Amino acid sequence: MNGLFVFFLLIYLMTLITNLLIFFLVLTDYNLHNPMYFFLANLAFLDMSYSSVTAPRMLFDLVTRIRSISIPACISQVFFYTSFVCSELFLLSAMSYDRYIAICHPLHYKLIMSWRVCTCMASLVWVAGYSISLTYALFLLRLSFCRTSSIHNFFCDLPHLYQITCTDPFINMMIVFLLGGSTGLGAFLLTFIPYVYIFRTILRIRSKTGKRKAFSTCTSHLTVVFIFYGCFIFIYLVPTSSDMVTLNKLFSVITSLINPLLNPLIYSLRNKDLMEALMKSYYHLKLIQASW
Repeated sequence: MNGLFVFFLLIYLMTLITNLLIFFLVLTDYNLHNPMYFFLANLAFLDMSYSSVTAPRMLFDLVTRIRSISIPACISQVFFYTSFVCSELFLLSAMSYDRYIAICHPLHYKLIMSWRVCTCMASLVWVAGYSISLTYALFLLRLSFCRTSSIHNFFCDLPHLYQITCTDPFINMMIVFLLGGSTGLGAFLLTFIPYVYIFRTILRIRSKTGKRKAFSTCTSHLTVVFIFYGCFIFIYLVPTSSDMVTLNKLFSVITSLINPLLNPLIYSLRNKDLMEALMKSYYHLKLIQASW
């Protein structure tokens, strides 16, 4: 277990450092003050947030071996985790719309994607995430839970809570099915429909250099989207049989710890502007140290 603790701790620290770095770079570098990086800074903050909901408690359980949590604390973990995940779901849709305007309507990009519009979109993303999560949490309060039951996962999540309740969770499951299904389908369509028009526009570009440049602005976002949706589809849509419990745990860890670490790496390694901003910050720090 000590080895597992060190492994998870290193991943969590790297997640915090890389996402904080992107957030700091976007905040301080004037060249990154545009809608694309504004949404990227929001993504970095969300990645830090939902990783921090699960990782500290997971690390605590690995060290103390207590592995018990009160029902109110468990519901609180579900609330914050769900709110950050839902917010990221909508944020990926907002980022798709941003790429659509940048590629399909480049001459009107600054007019359409003004700071007021970006701020409103980001606010809606956060409000929608918290509203959906609050609905789930309030309906959880109607349930009673069996004291002797245990959750077969590293952290609390809605499907696992429904498995240990002593009350019929039919209403809760219907709320999740209706609200979660419509939310997931809506976010999915808002994320992928813009890419139909984006790819159509890219195919019309005559020069290979232009096509490559246009497509390169989308690959990082698409990679993050496919990883994000892939993990959550497996966790929530694949039936959890006894043979799939271990694999479900693995994907839960990947979603809560690995994904938030991969996102900044995917964006930074493929992004020239971010790398230049990072180098400028590095040389600036070197100058400050030399002056001391």
